[in-house]
Amino acid sequence: MIASFATLAPVTGSFVGLLLGVAMGARHALDPDHLAAVSVLSADAPGPRRGALLGALWGVGHAAALLGTGVVLSALAADLPAALADAFELAVAAMLMVLGGRAMYRARRAPHVHVVGHRRAMRPLIVGAVHGLAGSGALTALVMTRLPSTAERLSFMLLFGLGSVAAMSAISGAAGWPLARLARSPRASRFLSVIAGTMSVALGIGWAWIAARRLFE
Repeated sequence: MIASFATLAPVTGSFVGLLLGVAMGARHALDPDHLAAVSVLSADAPGPRRGALLGALWGVGHAAALLGTGVVLSALAADLPAALADAFELAVAAMLMVLGGRAMYRARRAPHVHVVGHRRAMRPLIVGAVHGLAGSGALTALVMTRLPSTAERLSFMLLFGLGSVAAMSAISGAAGWPLARLARSPRASRFLSVIAGTMSVALGIGWAWIAARRLFE
C-alpha cells in the first residue's frame, strides 16, 4: 500500500520531490487489489480503447477520493482514524468479492460486449473511489510528515493521482487487445471471466481477513 513508499520518498518540497508523486502514483496502480478490480471490469468490455477508458475512469475516481480526503485531513491537521481506515479496507474486500462473483455469474450466460456508456462509466469511477478512500489515510499521513505546506501536500496528492490514472489507463489499454481477441470465442470469453472473477473473490477474502483482524483486535 501507499505507506510502503515512505522509505523511498525523501520528499523535501522540491520540484523533483513533487514529480516523484507521479512515479509513486503509477507504481501504486500496480497493487494487486487495483489490478484485480480493473481486470474484472476489463473482461466485461474487452478492447484497447475500452480498456484504456475503464482504466482512466478508475484512476479519476481513485484520484478524486484521495484528493478529497486529503484536503479534509490536511485542513484539520488530522490523521484518518485507524478503525475507519480498516473499514475502508473491508469495503475494498467486499467490492472485490462482489465484482468477482458478478463476473462468474455472467460467465454462465452468453457473453455480450458493451460500449462503455454513462451507467457503465459510473462503475469504474465508484470502484476507483473506494480504492482511493482505502489509501487516503496512509498517503495523507505520508505527505503531512514530508511536505511543509498545504499547497505542496495537495500538489503531491494530485500528481500521485495523475500517475495512477496514466498507469492504469496504459495497463488496461494494453491488456485490451489480447482480451478482445479472446472474447471472439464464447468459450474463451467465459473462461476469462471465470478466472478474473475467481482471482478477485479470492483476493477479496484474503483482504477481508487481514482488515478484519486489525479492526477487531
